[in-house]
Amino acid sequence: MVEAAGVPRSVGASVRVVESNMRDLSRVRGDAGVIAIAPELPTMLVEPVSQVDGSFLPQANATINTWGIEAVAAHTSPLGGQGINVAILDTGIDINHPAFQGVNIVQRDFTGDGNGDSQGHGTHTAGTVVGQNVNNTRIGVARNVQKVLIGKVLDNTGHGNTLWSFQGIQWALNEGANVISMSLGIAFTTYVQQLIAQGVPADFATSLALEGYRATINAYTALASFVSASSGFDQPCLIVAAAGNENRQFVNPDWDIAVALPAATTGIFSVAAVGQTTSGLKPALFSNSGANVAAPGVSVLSAQAGSGGLVAFNGTSMATPHVAGVAALWAQWLKTRNQLNAFNLATKLAASATTDPLAAGFQPADVGLGLVQAPQSA
Repeated sequence: MVEAAGVPRSVGASVRVVESNMRDLSRVRGDAGVIAIAPELPTMLVEPVSQVDGSFLPQANATINTWGIEAVAAHTSPLGGQGINVAILDTGIDINHPAFQGVNIVQRDFTGDGNGDSQGHGTHTAGTVVGQNVNNTRIGVARNVQKVLIGKVLDNTGHGNTLWSFQGIQWALNEGANVISMSLGIAFTTYVQQLIAQGVPADFATSLALEGYRATINAYTALASFVSASSGFDQPCLIVAAAGNENRQFVNPDWDIAVALPAATTGIFSVAAVGQTTSGLKPALFSNSGANVAAPGVSVLSAQAGSGGLVAFNGTSMATPHVAGVAALWAQWLKTRNQLNAFNLATKLAASATTDPLAAGFQPADVGLGLVQAPQSA
């Protein structure tokens, strides 16, 4: 049995999320302070998509703003996220990249691989949330946040487990995060394969994995509820997560795949991806259906680990940090009015979404409420 760290001290240090081997569940289910029980499932980054629909426009050689910055109207917002703390749970960060010069960054490694980002995924997502200008190009939505919390919950190969993500969420909350961004997913098929490799029959392995998946949903839901409840004790916090890149509508219109965990959890904002076309923005066919909101996720230019330069990626992993950045701007907007709480933040973010920039013919399930927008007043 393994335990995640406690939730905020003001809620009570005795309250815990416990992960356990399936056979140990009944033993720990009645323990005082245990709010959720689940097996330790493998996680992995939401892998960027290498090829996309040919109708999408490539990212031009930006000289002022990346297209995503303009799509969410961050370039015209008077706000930068001042006074707001943002957490990014991913593969870490290349702290020496020019995009993060002058940024107040706190790192925590949960993987054992040490701080840093040799994989590159976390650096790219962090650049979209808080990155400073690189070669006169703006890549970051919320460039003036108070503190950036980098939780390394995926190792140098881009893999991890649900324990690390649980620990990362709780650490971020304890550190004062107002927004938590996660571009990762549960590797269900990997867990089935691991069980089979241990000698478990395939049908029983699938059954165990399904039971574990269901328990993990409950665990994420319980933790998300505590994050929301923390508004009354410490600070309001909103979790945003990638919807996933598993959709196969581009192969067969009937092969429509719904939002994956942890984004599918009640209490977590799920994010779909859209891209540019000559007739307007269009949902990416790889983007899982049923997300709450949408954001730029095709040809997104951001920080490239190890190079000091920029690179364009595709995926809901790239859309999610746009939403996290916009959420930070709305958090600042509310804070200046003494109205910052979890309900108001979620409501303002949702209400900002618009379908106006979308090309005709989109399905509502592919974009949720629409493309999130940054506040246009201080």
